Amino acid sequence: MTAPSRRHDAVLLVVVVVALIAANITAHRSTGVLAVLIIPVAAILLLLIARLGGLDCRELGLSRTELRAGVPFAVASVIVVAAIVSTAVAIPATREFFLSDRYDDTSEALLAAFVVIPLQTALPEELMFRGVLQGTLGRLCSPTATLVYGAVAFGLWHVLSSTGLTEGNEGLSDTLGSGTVAQVAGIAGAVVATGVAGFVLGWLRQRTTSLLAPIALHCALNATGAIGAAVAWQVS
Repeated sequence: MTAPSRRHDAVLLVVVVVALIAANITAHRSTGVLAVLIIPVAAILLLLIARLGGLDCRELGLSRTELRAGVPFAVASVIVVAAIVSTAVAIPATREFFLSDRYDDTSEALLAAFVVIPLQTALPEELMFRGVLQGTLGRLCSPTATLVYGAVAFGLWHVLSSTGLTEGNEGLSDTLGSGTVAQVAGIAGAVVATGVAGFVLGWLRQRTTSLLAPIALHCALNATGAIGAAVAWQVS
């Protein structure tokens, strides 16, 4: 069977990017069940598109060999992130940055950490970005360019979700203030931070050849953040 041409891969990349944009906009303009399901469903559809487009399980980081290779890194990621977040919450100067209104209720924080974040955020986003997008970019670009483009895309993915960031976080509100300028600063900061995170997650995917490692790191970052917020509210 003839290997896919660069034109074929370029078309696949365009389809993937358009699908990501559509999913992002739809998710943030929807309510109810659709708002909950759109990202996980989009991840499944993108995975099917990638497979139909010729990407194999190895390129997606999902073959048995790749998944096994990612286990030690996945475990280490969870331990390191948990230690860092625990330390940050314990220090009063950094604790206030965990005071997110979203997780001021302990039961909601636990539900988010162990159900919502893994199933609605970490797993689908890693399938889409470090799996499908990175796998597609890897066919067209150098490893470094693949990481950079993937990181930029991941940062931009968080623009819409960051529009109310400063209003719902006491630490950020105290630092940046309120109003339009603060909102823009909050969005810019979130895009840069998630772009850097996207680069690290992409590098981890390249380093381990496994999607399991970035899934674990992504889940650990978000889940421990939610639990850390709940703890911060309790001790503040």
